[in-house]
Amino acid sequence: MEDEKDEEANRLLRSQSSSTPSSISSAEDDEEVAFEAREKILIGDSDSADDIDSSTVPPFSWKKLWLFTGPGFLMSIAFLDPGNLEGDLQAGAIAGYSLLWLLMWATIMGLIIQLLSVRVGVATGRHLAELCREEYPNWAKWVLWFMAELALIGADIQEVIGSAIAIQILSHGVLPLWAGVLITASDCFIFLFLENYGVRKLEASFAVLIATMALSFAWMFGDAKPSGKELLIGILLPKLSSKTIRQAVGVVGCVIMPHNVFLHSALVQSRNIDPHKKNRVQEALNYYSIESSVALFISFMINLFVTTVFAKGFYGTKQADNIGLVNAGQFLQEKYGGGVFPILYIWGIGLLAAGQSSTITGTYAGQFIMGGFLNLRLKKWMRALITRSFAIVPTIVVAIIFNTSEASLDILNEWLNVLQSIQIPFALIPLLTLVTKEQVMGVFKIGPVLERVAWTMAALVMVINGYLLLDFFVSEVKGVLFAFAVCLSTAAYLSFIAYLVSHSGVLPSSWTSLISKRFAYTET
Repeated sequence: MEDEKDEEANRLLRSQSSSTPSSISSAEDDEEVAFEAREKILIGDSDSADDIDSSTVPPFSWKKLWLFTGPGFLMSIAFLDPGNLEGDLQAGAIAGYSLLWLLMWATIMGLIIQLLSVRVGVATGRHLAELCREEYPNWAKWVLWFMAELALIGADIQEVIGSAIAIQILSHGVLPLWAGVLITASDCFIFLFLENYGVRKLEASFAVLIATMALSFAWMFGDAKPSGKELLIGILLPKLSSKTIRQAVGVVGCVIMPHNVFLHSALVQSRNIDPHKKNRVQEALNYYSIESSVALFISFMINLFVTTVFAKGFYGTKQADNIGLVNAGQFLQEKYGGGVFPILYIWGIGLLAAGQSSTITGTYAGQFIMGGFLNLRLKKWMRALITRSFAIVPTIVVAIIFNTSEASLDILNEWLNVLQSIQIPFALIPLLTLVTKEQVMGVFKIGPVLERVAWTMAALVMVINGYLLLDFFVSEVKGVLFAFAVCLSTAAYLSFIAYLVSHSGVLPSSWTSLISKRFAYTET
C-alpha cells in the first residue's frame, strides 16, 4: 500500500511540475474537458495586484458574485425534479406538516455535499468523472461509469414522464403520454441551440424556468392558505412516527442525486479560474458557496410550498394514500376549484417547468459523465444525442406500456427510486475519497472535522437508502429464483462498496490490506 501511495504521489508531482501553459493547452487537445477555454467566463482582471500576492483573497464584490452566479442554480434543479415533487406531495398528504424539519435538514445536508463537489472541481480544475478515471483501476472505472449512467437514465425517465404528464394536463388530455415524451425529447436540441449562444444564455433560461416553478407553486400556496402556525411547528419541532417512516426516507433519499454530484463539479469549470493561484481558488469557493446556498434556499421554499399545499388539502383524508404525480392535478382541482386561473393548470405549468429544466440538466450531466469517464472527444451535438437516446428510448417504451394505468406508473416510479438509491454510494464515496486526498486537492483538502462530518452524512444517507431498499425488496421480491438473483446481486453490490471504502483510506490499514488482497485474488 505504501509503495502504491508513493508511486501515485510521484505521478501527481510530475504532472503538476509539467503543467506549463503549452502543456496544458496540448493536454486539452488530447483530453476531454468540460468547457473549452473560449467558452469560459472571465472573472476580474488577471493582472491585478491581488494576483501578485497569492495569499490575499480579493475583497467581496457584488459584480463578481453576479459573474459566479449560475452553476448553483443549475445544480438546484435536481432538488426540484418531478420525482422530488412527487415525494413532496406524498409527504404532505400522508405526514402533513410533520416532516418539514426533515426537508430543511436534508436540504442543508445536500448543500454540504454539493459544496464538496464544487471544491473538487475548482481546486483541481477537473470534474469528478475525469478524476475518477485517473483514481481507479480500469475495471472499477467501468463499473462506476455504468452505475452513473444507470442513475442518470432512472432520473431522466422520471423527469421526462413528469414533463409528459404536464403536457397531458395542459392539453386537456388530447396528447397521450408517449406524445409528451417525444415533445420533451426535443429539449436536447433546445439545449444545443442555447449552448451555442454561451453559458450565460443557458443559465438565464434555467433562471426563467426556476422562476416559473416558484411563481406557480407560490400561487398554489396562496390559494390553499396552509396554517402558518403548523408550518412553523413542522420546521422547528422534529417529529417522526412509524406511519410516516417511508415518507421520511423518501424526503432524504430525494436530496442526493448521483448525477448531480458529477454535474456540479463540471459546471464550476465554466468560469476561468486558475487552480494554481490559491487566492483565486479560495475566492471562487467563497462565491460559489454563497450562490449555491441561495439557490438551495429557493429550492427548499418551492418544495415547502408543494408539501404544505398537499398537507392542507389531503392530510387525514381517504385520498391521501392514492395521490401520485399522475392524478395530483385532478385532486387539486376537486379540492380547491377553479378560481381566476384553475389550480390544475397552475400545477401543470409548474410541473412542466420542473420536468423540462431537469431533463435538460440531465442531458448536460450525461455529457460530462460519458466524456469524463471514457475521455471521448465527440462534438457536442453527438454527445447530447447519445446521452439523450440512452434515456428517451426506454422512456418511450415505458410511456406506451404504462399510458393507461396510474397504478402501474406509481409502481414504476418506486422501482426508479430504488434504482437511483442503489447508485448513491458510487457518487458519494469517490467524491469523499478525492476531496480528502492531499495529492489531489493540495492545500484545499478538507480538514479532519469536516471529513468526519462528511463521512457521517454519507453513511447516514446510505443507511437510510438501505432501509428503503430492504423495505422495497421485502414487499416486492417473490419467488425463489428472483430472491436468489437479488441476494447474489446484493453480495456483489456490497463487495464493490467495500472496495471503494477501502480505497478511500478511511478504514484502518489492517482492514484495507485485507480487502485489497481479496480483490487482488479475485482479479488473478
